[in-house]
Amino acid sequence: MARAGEHDDDYLPIAEHGLVGDLHSIALVGTNGTIDWYCTPSFDAPSVFGAILDKDRGGHYALHPADDGWTSKQLYFPDTNVLITRFFTHEGVGEVQDFMPIEGQVHEGVHRHRLIRRVIVVRGHMSFEIEVQPRFDYARAEHEVEMHPHGVLFRSPDLTLALEGAISRSMGSQRRLERVEGGVRATFELDAGAAQAFVLERVPADHICRPFSERETLGAFEATVGYWRRWLAHSRYRGRWREMVNRSALTLKLLTYAPTGAIVAAPTCSLPEQLGGERNWDYRYTWIRDAAFSLYGLLRLGFAEEASAFMAWLDDRMREKRDGPGGPLQIMYGIDGRPELPEEELTHLSGYRDSAPVRIGNGAADQRQLDIYGELIDSVYLFNKYGRPVFNETWTHVRRIVDWLCEHWDQVDEGIWETRGGQKDFTYSRLMSWVAIERAIRMNRARGLPGDIVRWLNERDRIYNQIWQKGYSQQRGAFVQHYGSETLDASLLLMPLVLFIAPQDPHWCSTLDAIGEELVSDSLVYRYNIEASPDGLRGEEGTFSMCTFWYVEALTRAGRVGEARLAFEKMLTYANHLGLYAEEIGPTGEQLGNFPQAFTHLALISAAYNLDRHLG
Repeated sequence: MARAGEHDDDYLPIAEHGLVGDLHSIALVGTNGTIDWYCTPSFDAPSVFGAILDKDRGGHYALHPADDGWTSKQLYFPDTNVLITRFFTHEGVGEVQDFMPIEGQVHEGVHRHRLIRRVIVVRGHMSFEIEVQPRFDYARAEHEVEMHPHGVLFRSPDLTLALEGAISRSMGSQRRLERVEGGVRATFELDAGAAQAFVLERVPADHICRPFSERETLGAFEATVGYWRRWLAHSRYRGRWREMVNRSALTLKLLTYAPTGAIVAAPTCSLPEQLGGERNWDYRYTWIRDAAFSLYGLLRLGFAEEASAFMAWLDDRMREKRDGPGGPLQIMYGIDGRPELPEEELTHLSGYRDSAPVRIGNGAADQRQLDIYGELIDSVYLFNKYGRPVFNETWTHVRRIVDWLCEHWDQVDEGIWETRGGQKDFTYSRLMSWVAIERAIRMNRARGLPGDIVRWLNERDRIYNQIWQKGYSQQRGAFVQHYGSETLDASLLLMPLVLFIAPQDPHWCSTLDAIGEELVSDSLVYRYNIEASPDGLRGEEGTFSMCTFWYVEALTRAGRVGEARLAFEKMLTYANHLGLYAEEIGPTGEQLGNFPQAFTHLALISAAYNLDRHLG
């Protein structure tokens, strides 16, 4: 809950945000009514509002009571991604409804990407203040401010936005919009039952602002609510944690880029894993690694259309026949499929709470991470089994990739965590190489699909035997992070989940116990011990929320259902007020890293589904 003035000189906690979107991009809305992160026209476009990365230079869109002494609470309109921020003052109760329409947004050949903020006074009489301060291209581009009778144009070299509906003669007592620095500001008053909408949309440079009627705005609101409720109605989950699973599903849909079906890892960049640290990365791209988990989650819940769209995106990546340092595939791509993601630092931005550097792009795209081939082929296997049979062309690409992996699986790489401390023989990379070949063999046998089956069988068994010989430490009584080490790694919690080892095998049970003793803190799970396994970066990090849900599922499959349920319920208490998770949980329970993280919500869905099944 936010209070007036509580964060005036500081940043809102990362968790004090909700998000709205239109399947192209999202806006982060703070509990104080301020949008401090918004990129348009796509997730990975330059920011227009970026105050979350620099409160002074980044730009913002504030809408809240004009008087001091207010408090606020946020909720989602039930079963939708329409966000409501409610304000409580001495004079009355009001709310701001934030949403981005999904359908009917193309006008004169331009996708409008409308961001609508509808203010309603529920009780009493209230005075509101609006301030819009765009800073285009991560606050690097200059822009013009052009005042119109029914709004204002913000025109930059590459993008023009219109704030419309902002001037209405029927609003009662109001001060007109006035220019302030590179934006505008106004106050206005509303009585109970009255409403006022503001529409920010992408327009041609010569656009003339127009008024928006309450009927038009209400129609867009009802259409958006209807879209989300119709979509969620396809969910098949009816278990104990329906509200959390539905919110995770709605969040994953928000993180889907409609034109290609790709899912971004997170819609933000450079939110720190440690305050003041350098672990700040751009997550607005699509990782091949997320594919299997995404398809598993979508198919389990009954969202076959989304799974098909993501599978088509993966098909396009396999077809490209790239020959880079990591093999025929990169570990990540742009949401439009582009391979070039050059990393740069925005030195003019101070970072969230002075956590520099602010990075855009991602240099890890060129790393070799052999585990991605396991996640890729497993996603094809899952889609073939639970979606629809894969086509011949897809199988041709699968065969080519598996044949390549048979030649290259026994190489050092950077591993799942994209460490920058040198390549190693990571056990998880070997594990997922085994998964890739094993799943290809399954599809070969199930459908009689062609392939070099004798070679595949031989390489599958070589990897299996090597993991047992080199990846298991007799001294630790556990599988370890990389060959020759005694370090534990939470990625190995997936060993029973991918069916490499029986979930109650004594070697696995001892590994699970070791992870529980060393990497788990009150149900929260660290990825690895940074002191025991330096990763080439300064500073520390919090527990990894995704790994905590993996731990829950590993406990469940090991038959320790009581422990699993308690760990799951505890983890739910670390969600924010809307049921959303950032990448990590800090030492005092605060959310850290990019927000919200798709992988965490995918892991939540999987853990809830399997825990439900074991509870009966």
